[in-house]
Amino acid sequence: MENATLGLKFACTSCGAYLKYAPGTTHLTCEYCNTQNEITGFGEVEELDYFAFLSDGDSPAGTVSEHFVKCETCNATSSIKPTVTSASCPYCSAPFVLENAYNENVIPPNSILPFKLDEKAAKNEFIKWIDKLWYAPNDLKKVVSKLDYFKGVYIPYWTYDTNTFTQYTGERGEHYYVTETYTTTENGKSVTNTRQVQKTRWYSASGSVMLFFDDLLVTASKSLPEKYVRNLEPWDMENLVTFNQSYLSGYTTEKYQINLKEGFDIAKILAEPNIMSAIRNDIGGDEQRIDTTDTKYSNITFKHLLFPLYVSVYKYNGKVYQFLINARTGEVQGQRPYSTIKIIFTVLLVLAIIAAIVYYAKYYQQ
Repeated sequence: MENATLGLKFACTSCGAYLKYAPGTTHLTCEYCNTQNEITGFGEVEELDYFAFLSDGDSPAGTVSEHFVKCETCNATSSIKPTVTSASCPYCSAPFVLENAYNENVIPPNSILPFKLDEKAAKNEFIKWIDKLWYAPNDLKKVVSKLDYFKGVYIPYWTYDTNTFTQYTGERGEHYYVTETYTTTENGKSVTNTRQVQKTRWYSASGSVMLFFDDLLVTASKSLPEKYVRNLEPWDMENLVTFNQSYLSGYTTEKYQINLKEGFDIAKILAEPNIMSAIRNDIGGDEQRIDTTDTKYSNITFKHLLFPLYVSVYKYNGKVYQFLINARTGEVQGQRPYSTIKIIFTVLLVLAIIAAIVYYAKYYQQ
């Protein structure tokens, strides 16, 4: 029975044993004879034409057929070798129902950030993260120090480059000031004073702005909490390399769940704040109102990327907590327990300090 990591496997050129990618290197390492098998075939990371992959139906040129299995517990979809007979989900550890595995035409990744941290380094970063948690239970560090399940996973991303041309209508506000008379009471007497009051004149405005966006980054996975995945950023995209299957050896690869078109819809949302800012700058004045916008996108290109992270879970007081580690930078994000006793103590301490301040303030006013 092959109870395996779900990624591809490569044979050692010396002894024939299975190889695993060595994080932070450009070679595969044999665990038996320590032979290092170099990864070759580096090239320039290529941008792909967006519309070319949308116009050819279900199986456009450039797609490949891959074997996948979907987790019935968390819905993550992972690539899997057809010969694997037993495996579990890297995200929730639930066993896969391999009878439900299937083939699907997908856009293959063309760029990758290989693993940089090994499991030992990732665990050290996790322990540092635990040490810095406020209001963590005192015994939490002892519990997680025994953790030995760190699953290396490549998660899918899209990046988009695009030119935008936006026509808008709106209003430009220009401030002016008027002198206003008002009456107030000073030393028991009614006094008349003046003050400057800001007003705004509004003028119609319309025009257009053009922007270029480079590498709008969209997570193509739905298997992990979006807030945690986003907080793993930034990724060192300047170190992207051309995709090579050798980097997948020993690791699981997740299939994208957000397709190319859906990803670009998200990219538009990411681009919108910059477009709005450009419009406000173009309108000018002291204030701006934007009434209508119409944005056209052109010269759209994309990359399908794989980024590395470690996924793990730990149990504390009967509850399961999931966390993620950026396998390039060591950034940790995830769920954690809180100590109710520590929180209550802090609240009581703050209340005591406030009460003391109020007491001494009243005492010295007497």
